[in-house]
Amino acid sequence: MTARNKDDTGTLPGLSGPVPSVALWIGGGCILVELVLLVADLGLVGSPLWRSLAYQNGAFWPGLLWGWQPNYAAQPILMFVTYAFLHSGIWHLLGNMLALVVLARIAADHVGQGAFVLIYGVSALGGGAVFGVLALGPQPMVGASGALFGLAGAWQYWDYADAARGHRRGWHLARAFGSLVVLNLVLWVAFAGALAWQTHLGGFLTGWMMAGLLHRRRAGRPDQ
Repeated sequence: MTARNKDDTGTLPGLSGPVPSVALWIGGGCILVELVLLVADLGLVGSPLWRSLAYQNGAFWPGLLWGWQPNYAAQPILMFVTYAFLHSGIWHLLGNMLALVVLARIAADHVGQGAFVLIYGVSALGGGAVFGVLALGPQPMVGASGALFGLAGAWQYWDYADAARGHRRGWHLARAFGSLVVLNLVLWVAFAGALAWQTHLGGFLTGWMMAGLLHRRRAGRPDQ
């Protein structure tokens, strides 16, 4: 495990441990974007059209992978990143930011800030890719949940790897993927079907695989 430097972390009131500073920057970016769109929705700055324009140009549109005309040349590539900084409203944002605070601390404790960012970023790409392949309609997708499910997948892999030493591999594997299914069913009901489960699946699988790759790469190395 990579030791963390205390200077590389920030703290938030009410939490028992440090939050990785890079997670604060990621969360701050998401919060800033949504706050600008919220005040624009209220007509306090800019135009209420800003949210629509943000979604048109920054959301993940699966049709762009299958021949739709993009608004700008780089959109089919940039949307794999920009969608993760957009949210559908304040409650969507708050739920994801709470998850980020919890999962970022777990990931950084296991692999350090650099690997945390790697898992987070690649999981966002993986979540977008699976959504693009499996989405059944033309609706766009926004939110950081692909990256967050990637962190959850990595967390579950670490528990699985630890359990494998005790020969309880099958139980932990079933629990990890069973929890993924149950959580998405609950969210599906809670959001009346407006759920990008494909993104969650893609992010979770990507995070699991990234954690596995990092685990094998670090195998046999002493802690630093």
